[in-house]
Amino acid sequence: TPIYNTVSTIIIKDEDSKGKGSNMMAFADLGLLEGLGTNSIENELGLLRSKRMMNSTIKALDLNIQYFDGDVLGSDEVYQTPLQIQLLRLNQYRLKKAISNEKNILEIKRTSGDDLQLINIETGDTFETQLGKQVKLDFADFIITENENYIAVEDAEPIGKLLIAFKDIDQIVNAYQSKIKVDLVDDNSTLIQLSLEDPVKQKAQDILDQLIFEYNKEAIEDKNQVATSTAKFIDERLQIINQELDSVETGKENFKESNQLTNIEAESTLFVENASEYANKQQEIGTQLELANAMVNFIQNSRDSELLPTNLGIEESGINQQISEFNTVVLERNRILAGSTERNPVVIRLNSQISQLKGSVLSSLERRRENLRIARSDLRRQMGVIGSQISEVPAQERQYRGIERQQNIKEALYLFLLQKREENSLSLAVTAPKAKIVDSAYSLNGAVSPKPKIILGSSVLIGLMLPLLFIYLKNVFNNKIRNREDIEKITKSIPIVGELPKIQRGEDDVVRVNDRSVLSEAFRILITNLQYLLVNSANKKTGYCVFVTSTFKGEGKTFTAINLAMTLSNTGKKVLVVGADLRNPQLQRYELNMKHLQGVSDYLVNHDILLESLIEDSKLHTNLKLLPSGSIPPNPSELLRQDRVGDMFAELEQLFDYIIVDTAPAMLVADTFLINKYADLTLYLVRAGYTENKLLRFAVDAKEDGKLHDLGFILNDVELANFGYGNKYGYTYGEEKPSFWHRLKKHF
Repeated sequence: TPIYNTVSTIIIKDEDSKGKGSNMMAFADLGLLEGLGTNSIENELGLLRSKRMMNSTIKALDLNIQYFDGDVLGSDEVYQTPLQIQLLRLNQYRLKKAISNEKNILEIKRTSGDDLQLINIETGDTFETQLGKQVKLDFADFIITENENYIAVEDAEPIGKLLIAFKDIDQIVNAYQSKIKVDLVDDNSTLIQLSLEDPVKQKAQDILDQLIFEYNKEAIEDKNQVATSTAKFIDERLQIINQELDSVETGKENFKESNQLTNIEAESTLFVENASEYANKQQEIGTQLELANAMVNFIQNSRDSELLPTNLGIEESGINQQISEFNTVVLERNRILAGSTERNPVVIRLNSQISQLKGSVLSSLERRRENLRIARSDLRRQMGVIGSQISEVPAQERQYRGIERQQNIKEALYLFLLQKREENSLSLAVTAPKAKIVDSAYSLNGAVSPKPKIILGSSVLIGLMLPLLFIYLKNVFNNKIRNREDIEKITKSIPIVGELPKIQRGEDDVVRVNDRSVLSEAFRILITNLQYLLVNSANKKTGYCVFVTSTFKGEGKTFTAINLAMTLSNTGKKVLVVGADLRNPQLQRYELNMKHLQGVSDYLVNHDILLESLIEDSKLHTNLKLLPSGSIPPNPSELLRQDRVGDMFAELEQLFDYIIVDTAPAMLVADTFLINKYADLTLYLVRAGYTENKLLRFAVDAKEDGKLHDLGFILNDVELANFGYGNKYGYTYGEEKPSFWHRLKKHF
């Protein structure tokens, strides 16, 4: 499904709580909202991303109702439809239950005119209804109406089947909240870009536009709410102040009438101004007197070499000049004394000058202090005269001024609140949106996903990497022997005598006379290689004894022993197969009557039995004889330790050219180790895809410890892809290699 990117851009207006035209201006001028008008752009970004804003957007557009033009699975969503659903009631709990049971999908069919038929896809229930008629379901009530905004696209196929799916609002909200991106275009601006990726272009555009609308709507509601609260507060205060102002004016009127007062403000004002002037002078003199006292105390208690404070506010210029001269001489003395002693004539002269200047400053300050005391006494006397004049003003005047003061305060506050009420009314009438739309939502033409080139390139890359990865992981996690190279990596001290191919299902697993199969050729190669390993026994005048063993059962010992014997028999040799696995004999797999015959164990237990009487003819070849393992004894290891075992092999070597011994697994029991000293050659079976790599160390250690001698590996069950030159190079006995299609047809 192609996904398109839809973008919209807005500017957030930077508001100031004390700015002109702000709804908060009235409270700000009253000093009630300091610091509450700060606009953080990060807060606005978070609000636009919020679940609450997206929830309002989804509900406004009814996006929890989706329309499809066919089967729900695999069909495209249709955003503009000729019919639309108008929800009257929605039960979220029951809707979720219906969604879990897949009962939330309805099919609408228009039978004729305004008649409609609704079919529940899951249950098959049918509802007959009409346009504009209420439909009641378990989880919702709704009506179906004509879509007035629907415009049929030219040359477009009409919608044959319309499916309606009721979705969980929370899931829709969470889905679009996670997809929408709100980013600041520049850190130094309030320009914000909103983007949304969706398969339906018009749907994404409507979501972004509606989100901006909901954001502005909420901002306007917040502003209006503040303005309404402000108006209510101002009206309440105006009512209270109006009552207080009426009370003050009535009191003023009654006071004047009862005391027969006219205009006495001019005379009382003059008295008060004089009193205020004298009070200020008295305060200034008091300040100067305190400074003089402080300086006198400081000089009397300080050393001659200590600097005097300056610029304290003493208004006598002569004293300030004397203090400055004193400090200059002290600094000069200290500078000279830093490089000299107290006996320096210059220092002595400066000390004398410092003492004289200090006395002069002290005398001047004491005269200044005395003059200030005289001036203060004079001011106090004059203040007494002014006070007596003011006391002559009737007490009614003081009461009258208090009443008038209250009147002025109430009037000023009343006028202020009237002005703020008008300003607040204007701001309530004209409220601008907080977000200015720079670019309305628009969708880019090209799909952002899927991208064919990337998908094609990725597919090719994955197609190349998966086989390589599979091969690599197979090699990493495979701990089994697969080919001769795996054996050679572990040890080269033990030669690989031959490789035996994997027997396909339905193929014969026994080498026959004049057999030209890959299996027979593998055993021919094997017996050829045996001649090189039996060179140490070439001087023997009797038969060769070849042991066949392995680590565990199931690695092909009996299979190898029988086929090796058959291959030797085909060459005209007299061959005997000995079942030396007394615990779990397997020769009966190839000779059905061997299981219940007497054999090796019976020979070792009963000394009266003749060995030749136990040897049986094989049905596989006239030159092939079999010596069964016999009855399963309770003590195989004790039997194989007898010297009679050696006598048995010595007698058999006189009778046959080759004695092939099918032994027990070497790692499970010690039977093979007990009789291995009688072997001219030991063939150790390793099964490809079955024997683990680490188990080869057992064979190597057994050879190094002398438990097994003249040892050679045979790799059994090798895949044809890893086997021999005949398969790799197509070399067969005059046979034409079948074509690929012929082999494929035969396989299936």
